[in-house]
Amino acid sequence: MKKLVVVVSSPPGSGGSTIAKVLAKKLKIKYFSPGEYFKKLSGKKGNETKAALSYLKTKEGASKTLHEHIDKLQIEKAEKGNIVLEGTLSIHFLKELSDCKIWIGASLEKRAERTSRRDGISVEDALKKVGERENMERHLFKKLYGFDYLDQKREADLVIDTSYLTVDQVVNKILKFIKEKGSNLRN
Repeated sequence: MKKLVVVVSSPPGSGGSTIAKVLAKKLKIKYFSPGEYFKKLSGKKGNETKAALSYLKTKEGASKTLHEHIDKLQIEKAEKGNIVLEGTLSIHFLKELSDCKIWIGASLEKRAERTSRRDGISVEDALKKVGERENMERHLFKKLYGFDYLDQKREADLVIDTSYLTVDQVVNKILKFIKEKGSNLRN
């Protein structure tokens, strides 16, 4: 029996983590997020965006060794199958192992609104933090891996703009796509 591997990548605040968690639950398979793992390693609690930013600014958080460890971990989990993996670079690293690669996007304004609600900060502060985080990640990942992670959108099997969609609407679009692809998923 084929073991499904679904990969979700997105810029911060697009809803990728939330969507991937709900998707995994509906598919009754495991979920893993390299980003959540990264934040756990930081030891920081509370405001998610602030924790990610402050850890990225440290020598450890920006180290190639740490990021390669996280990359290897997500590859190992994908090889076992029956999992939804959600990470900024997951499409890139798992393109050969995945059955379905999904890019989740949203306008910067919507991403800031969502981050504001989640982190309990003003929309203006969220706009600054989301923009700063995206720029830091793009710069770091370009330095470490030689590509702009936003380019993964072109490698995705399905691209969804979540700006004006609910989580359930997005998950249902993905489930419909998976069902329609059926046995032709990994190609």
